Amino acid sequence: MENSKLAFSDYLQLEKKYSLHTVNGYGTDLLVFEAFIKREFDQEDLIEVNYSQIRSWIVSLVDSGVSNSSVNRKIASLKCYYKFLLKTKQIEVSPLLKHKALKSQKKIQIPFSEKEVDLVLNQIQYPDGFEGLRDKLIIDLFYTTGIRRTELIHLTLSNVNVSNSTIKVIGKRNKERIIPLLQIVVEQISTYLSERANIELIKDGAFLFLTKNGIKLNDSFVYRIINHYFSNVSEKVKKSPHILRHTFATHLLNNGADINSVKELLGHSSLASTQVYTHSSLAELKKVYEKAHPRSNK
Repeated sequence: MENSKLAFSDYLQLEKKYSLHTVNGYGTDLLVFEAFIKREFDQEDLIEVNYSQIRSWIVSLVDSGVSNSSVNRKIASLKCYYKFLLKTKQIEVSPLLKHKALKSQKKIQIPFSEKEVDLVLNQIQYPDGFEGLRDKLIIDLFYTTGIRRTELIHLTLSNVNVSNSTIKVIGKRNKERIIPLLQIVVEQISTYLSERANIELIKDGAFLFLTKNGIKLNDSFVYRIINHYFSNVSEKVKKSPHILRHTFATHLLNNGADINSVKELLGHSSLASTQVYTHSSLAELKKVYEKAHPRSNK
């Protein structure tokens, strides 16, 4: 069993090109399911699992308050594992062959307003020196490029082309895309790099963004930066890097950007992924509609 899980991990990283974060998530889901099977059915081999046992796990997760969307994510990990077992001929039929995902209500992601972003970037006070320059650059880079948190963390110095005003982003499944930079951001990068050079001991020097101790940033560190600064100007419940990515797409669409161009900037593989951002543009669309239609004032 242990060898099978290790092989599955290698498969996800090397063949599927999943990020380390995703691979670890799948591994955690497998371990939790394995513990449940051992505890409830005194069974250790996941290869022998049947759908009835998986269904029992689903029921226990729901009963413990886990949301349907989170349950679906965990089952997606299992599905991927059993597809791997099929591919490697360790099983003949997946126990999840006829499984149907639980219905989950899609949460509406509320983007920041243009005023809220302006307040964070132009009005509030940042700490002097390296950390203040870094924090503001991180926020501006999220808002002006729409990159994902993992993409920002893994930006290397070699990915940043100041002279050409672009960055090369390594997205999901190692897909590369080039994103243009606004001049104001290019200037911030140059100022930040000058201050970054003064860090005494740099351990992870290949990466653009570092802590004051010269170490590469992690997910929670970046989340705290966004949450901290936007808490000063916004009462929205969710204040995260993803909301800034959402804000980037929404503000572009609100100001007339073509949805296909936004799709390319975001690094989406299909237009359907980008269309989830269009609902936020309805308010703007209504204004245009009411202003432009001949019968709007009748």
